Amino acid sequence: MTAEVVVLALVIALSPFTLIPALFMQFAPRAHASGGAFLAGWVAGVAVPVSVCVALTPLVQRFGGGHSWTAWVRLGVGVLLVLLGIRQWRVRHGKAAPGWMRLLSDATPARAARLGLLLSLLNPKIFLLSAAAGVAVATEDPTPAGAVSAVVVFTACAASTVLLPVLLRIVLGERVVGPLARTRSALERNAAAVMAVVIAAIGLLLLAEGLAAV
Repeated sequence: MTAEVVVLALVIALSPFTLIPALFMQFAPRAHASGGAFLAGWVAGVAVPVSVCVALTPLVQRFGGGHSWTAWVRLGVGVLLVLLGIRQWRVRHGKAAPGWMRLLSDATPARAARLGLLLSLLNPKIFLLSAAAGVAVATEDPTPAGAVSAVVVFTACAASTVLLPVLLRIVLGERVVGPLARTRSALERNAAAVMAVVIAAIGLLLLAEGLAAV
């Protein structure tokens, strides 16, 4: 697995859009069950685009011009991420809390699983990063076992920070609630600006790699 794939997984893992909902789940009425259900939905939402891209990239390469196609994909994803980063930066002030935050605060396990799936699969930033990772894995021409292993490692890394609050709550119980609440508040205040910079930086990285491969 290339460094690019690891970096993309870490960006998802450390994104405020990953950390904030994961922390919110620890304040739901049934925190353990809801946190675990949210984690399962989140893992599925990250795994789907990376798996689909790993499966489809060899077929597109075969009929669409070989590895040059993946360079254009990187360019396209890079442009989209840069534009998303710029937009996020421009609207970072004065935004109301998104509706999904209110849903998370009293989520049942069933709702938490659905929200985990939707917030990862339908978030354009996370979807594009997962898709880019899938293309990066496939361009290495791995064996089937190697491809599955890369997808599993990528998904585990990307979801690691959703798992961490669940484990902390299980191990430390109520003692961890205060620190988690303060961390959540800090992320909420700075999430938009931090994510704008990170997304734009990853977009520029993909643009550079795409231009180098064209």
